[in-house]
Amino acid sequence: MSKANFILKHLLLLTAVLSIVGCDRVTKLAATEFLAGAPTRSYFHDVVRLGYAENPGAFLSLGADLPVSVRYPLFIVASGLMLVMFVAYAVSLRWIGWSLFGLCLFIAGGASNWLDRFATGNVVDFLNVGIGPLRTGIFNVADVALMAGFLIVAICEFRKGDLQS
Repeated sequence: MSKANFILKHLLLLTAVLSIVGCDRVTKLAATEFLAGAPTRSYFHDVVRLGYAENPGAFLSLGADLPVSVRYPLFIVASGLMLVMFVAYAVSLRWIGWSLFGLCLFIAGGASNWLDRFATGNVVDFLNVGIGPLRTGIFNVADVALMAGFLIVAICEFRKGDLQS
């Protein structure tokens, strides 16, 4: 790969990461402005619900009841270090293609939620989707990037394992 292609590819990945973080920040700001204190809004025959929530915990509010003295080191220090370690791990393995793209999605989502936790101690959530009683937990754009990135990396690693067997 030429140096120009290498730089272009990494600039595109950086643009994707910054776009995801930016989109998440803007939607959280809009949720705070327009949904905080308002009743939940329902769209598309109640498939999509928009409502404001602040999550002091992790995924699906896990750890939300922990004391702040435990949450801060766990959700800010440890998660920040884990994001840095994921990047270092991918660089050491020289990930390319879909694995690298998946990692970028994961890092973008994780970094944006980390910014929330660092600034306020909570993550702003506002989306809920489902049909009837079958619904997701409340989430945000960063969570979508996190989950999509995780799934892409998992599929790539699973397929790599299949190819090696």
